[in-house]
Amino acid sequence: MIKDNFALRLYTRVARLGSFSAAARECGLSQPQASRIVADLEAELGVRLLTRTTRAVVPTEAGAEFLARIESILLALDDAEQSVREGGELRGLLRISTPTSFGIHDVIPNLASFAERHPQLHIEMQLGDKRQDLIKDAVDVAIRLGRLPDSTATARLIATIPRVIVASPGYLARHGMPETPDDLVRHHIVGGTAAAVPTAWRFERNGQESAIKLEPHFSTDENEGAIAATVAGFGITSTSGWACRRELADGSLVRLLANWTLAGIPVHAYFPMGRATRAAARAAIDHLAVEFRRRSNNGSM
Repeated sequence: MIKDNFALRLYTRVARLGSFSAAARECGLSQPQASRIVADLEAELGVRLLTRTTRAVVPTEAGAEFLARIESILLALDDAEQSVREGGELRGLLRISTPTSFGIHDVIPNLASFAERHPQLHIEMQLGDKRQDLIKDAVDVAIRLGRLPDSTATARLIATIPRVIVASPGYLARHGMPETPDDLVRHHIVGGTAAAVPTAWRFERNGQESAIKLEPHFSTDENEGAIAATVAGFGITSTSGWACRRELADGSLVRLLANWTLAGIPVHAYFPMGRATRAAARAAIDHLAVEFRRRSNNGSM
């Protein structure tokens, strides 16, 4: 019978990362220590879990089956431990992945009171607008903006953010103010992340719908960059009203076509482990959903 949970946890990280060295660094071990612990686990089980080559470390067929079973068991053990603690205080490590701009301006500030209630919980925030392997990176919950990609993860809608069309006063002084969505085709367009900015900007007013397909003159893979480019006068962009609220407030950006309605930007929480998601991840998202709902009810961007 396996008695060392640490060995099991180490094995899952080696298998997911495909590297003894990377897993050892995560766990505060040397590479030889990590290799020996996993070798002892294989000896105890009487089966080879990993195929080791000079180029990669990959699970064997038996190792892959063991990985699929043991990960959900380890998560269930974590939940069981949390459930019997006095006061419901959360402990351990919680990994959250979120787009850079949204994480800095909206997730981190709204998690402060949650972190205060759970001082023994270490929250690791992974910021970035690029796709990632959530399972490999051991992400407990990922927050994503825009349309749902194809995914086997469990998703929960936690907010819908108003979408706005904006430009800088300097750009508008040089190129004029668009009066209708059709006018946008004669302007320079700034493209942001693919998830947040669709290929066609869709407008609605008085039952009239208008879908304008636009090609960007400048684009970036981070929303923060798109806003910075728009402030600098590169052109017009479509973005989250939350992401540019400070620029709208200080006048460095101006909202355009405000009489037209745009579809909001959905915000989803993705749980890569589905029903086996750790209690800390579910609790953090419950907290954020309440905070985002409060903001929406207050009518703030």
